[in-house]
Amino acid sequence: MGERRDEFAEAGARARRALVREVEAAGELTDPAWRAAFAEVPRHLFVPYYYVPGTSGYERLWSGDPDPARRARWLRGAYEDTAIATRVRDGELVSSASQPSLMALMLRALDVRDGDDVLEIGAGTGYHAALLCHRLGEEHVTTVDLDEEIAESARTHLAAAGYRPAVVAVDGARGCPERAPYDRIVATCAVPSVPYAWLAQCAPGALVLAPLSTGLLLLRVEDGGRAEGRFLATSAYFVALRGAAARAPRHGPAGDERFRFFQGLVDPALDRSEALSLWLREGRPGRERFGVTVSGDRQWAWLDDPGGPYAWPLPDA
Repeated sequence: MGERRDEFAEAGARARRALVREVEAAGELTDPAWRAAFAEVPRHLFVPYYYVPGTSGYERLWSGDPDPARRARWLRGAYEDTAIATRVRDGELVSSASQPSLMALMLRALDVRDGDDVLEIGAGTGYHAALLCHRLGEEHVTTVDLDEEIAESARTHLAAAGYRPAVVAVDGARGCPERAPYDRIVATCAVPSVPYAWLAQCAPGALVLAPLSTGLLLLRVEDGGRAEGRFLATSAYFVALRGAAARAPRHGPAGDERFRFFQGLVDPALDRSEALSLWLREGRPGRERFGVTVSGDRQWAWLDDPGGPYAWPLPDA
């Protein structure tokens, strides 16, 4: 067993260096602190097994496979710049590890500062929380998940890597008020709208980054629970937050994923023909032209200007 650990440690270090070079080349590791986190946190400890598409459903790869070739395949996959399916139930994806370059983009957008307290919604494997712990210190990190089994697994992985942040099994839509206030909230699961509980647990000036439709919404929280912000330009596809009603965007023209984002954002406020007509008339706008405002008990999405003519209510959170 000791020899196998050494095998994983040495090969994992090489694969990790290659992953860091790849993510760095994509321009997502400009901050030395985040580069160090990706270089030093061993991702393979957080995915001791995972699933890949096979000829009849999912195929399981794991670190304890007696076949050396399959063990090597597992380790290589752990450090590829792709999302990894980590939990499958009845043929349905329940949890996944996000693509590392997308993680790096999100962490850069989160703009954390020394001393910031961060709440992560969706513990997943624990790897994202480990990166936050490396950057901020474990005492500043709280991660939650609705599923007790997932939370316990993340806790175990984090401990194996030497980190012990607060890992709490609760409905992510409710946040974690006992450890509030937070300077940053980041969700690694898709939401149909912004849960008001998150904003109530934020310090003034806090940032909230959450997947909504097929984009990433970055909000700045003001006094009184008001928040406003725009979407990042990148696309983002996440497993839906369980415990909240999710909406799956319908397909748009010829697979245009920018229209899928738009329709997922405004559905059901507009039917498909109305949405398509508006989107074409406005020059096929990308994600960065859209934003969301939360004020009191209302929240709405908008195009270009929060007070402009194009605004659509989001569902109650």
